[in-house]
Amino acid sequence: MKPIRKAVLPVAGLGTRFLPATKAVPKEMLTVVDRPVVQHVVDEAREAGIEHFIFVTGRGKAVIEDHFDIAFELDRMLQERGKQAAYEELKRDLPAAGQTSFTRQQAPLGLGHAVWCAREIVGDEPFAVLLPDMLSRGCMGQMLSAYERHGGNVIAVEEVAPEETHQYGIVSVGETFGQTFEVTGMVEKPKQGTAPSNFIISGRYILQPEIFGILEHGEKGAGGEIQLTDAMIKLMGSQDFFGMRYEGRTYDTGSKLGFLTANIAYALDRKDLAGPLKAEIAKLLADH
Repeated sequence: MKPIRKAVLPVAGLGTRFLPATKAVPKEMLTVVDRPVVQHVVDEAREAGIEHFIFVTGRGKAVIEDHFDIAFELDRMLQERGKQAAYEELKRDLPAAGQTSFTRQQAPLGLGHAVWCAREIVGDEPFAVLLPDMLSRGCMGQMLSAYERHGGNVIAVEEVAPEETHQYGIVSVGETFGQTFEVTGMVEKPKQGTAPSNFIISGRYILQPEIFGILEHGEKGAGGEIQLTDAMIKLMGSQDFFGMRYEGRTYDTGSKLGFLTANIAYALDRKDLAGPLKAEIAKLLADH
């Protein structure tokens, strides 16, 4: 069983739900407290042991590449002004030379197409996919543990209320093994009342390279896009899929409410911010 060394991060989306903020700034570079959303996702992957980060970008996303590069002038200024703590933090965040790759998705043809664009860099080995809108601290570490137990393909899932299942991709549940279970089927945004479970696909995947052979056909699904879920359904005919119940909470920073909630949650985890923020929240609630 080959180890998971590489992760694909699809970052080509336009972020129209956050206009006008994302007119000139990629949505992945919006900050949760003081770190860009995409940095939080890379942090999660690095902590799990991922070694190589493959960013599938689009036009106007060059700032993401700059973020994961050395900024010589900034480094020099921080050192000259004695801001050693800030300088050391930037050094810790910087991937080593050769640990990042960037490839273009030249047209917005869907998540499946974005993953397919990384095929030459991934090569013939299993890989992770992390959707940069979804903040799930520790999720990839849990997934790698599940992969070591089962092999195959692994999908992170979370439970939602049954009346919300029509908004998500849903999996069918087979034999259960503690935190994980066999996935026996998938459906994208089922009609209300028809979902096979209330476990949603929550933006983290471990996939075998055979998925590329399915995606290369470019078959379009929901919304006229090449859907990753459709390709996984076809791959289920020949390979095992497992769902892993993520023990934590995912914040969907692609929605305004999720983005605001993530900022509050991550700030409350900071010793330097938690107390003052609670006081400010109390004042705001009293005023409203």
